[in-house]
Amino acid sequence: MSVKVLSKGEATRERLLDLAEEAVLQKGFGATTIEELIVQAGITKSGFFYHFHDKNDLAQALLRRYVARHNGLFDDMFRRSNDLTDDPLQSFLVGLKFFADMLADLPKTHPGCVVAAFCYQDQQFSRDIRALSAEGIRSWREKVRTHLQKIADTYPPRNGADLDAMADMIAAVVEGGIILSRTFDDNRLLAQQVMAYRNYVKLAFEPEMAK
Repeated sequence: MSVKVLSKGEATRERLLDLAEEAVLQKGFGATTIEELIVQAGITKSGFFYHFHDKNDLAQALLRRYVARHNGLFDDMFRRSNDLTDDPLQSFLVGLKFFADMLADLPKTHPGCVVAAFCYQDQQFSRDIRALSAEGIRSWREKVRTHLQKIADTYPPRNGADLDAMADMIAAVVEGGIILSRTFDDNRLLAQQVMAYRNYVKLAFEPEMAK
């Protein structure tokens, strides 16, 4: 696979987004200033405004990049799991295992979720930023819900399990796992929470053994 070579301007823009993401996850968007990003990136103020009209434009770009990256990761993991088996339940379980393994292999505890950080600071943002945050969470919900429906079509869920709630649960599990891992400085906790969700899905759909 060929790797795209960024132009100087594209590289500067990505550098600004990297710096902004790190700062937002460390101290919040409100405490992150354009001035500090300019200094860290080693550019002029006009250089910043060449790439972003204002701080709101930076926030939109940051959210869009974050959601696109994580959608890409999600799609890649489950594309690989689909290649391994035609069984929708086993494919989803394998994809979740890929996800847990990826999280467990992070060199440091997970830095946090940009979408969640923006949600926590909801009142600081314009309506379009809030809508983008909701769109990001909704896209993850819909992706997981699609997988769960394919499973349910083959393996009716036990006890009338709510597929919508199960689709939302993975976002709750990951965000809660990030809080646990950062609180206790133990990256294993996040991966363990994903595996606990995996076990829940398995129990909800796996046919009971004949007695």
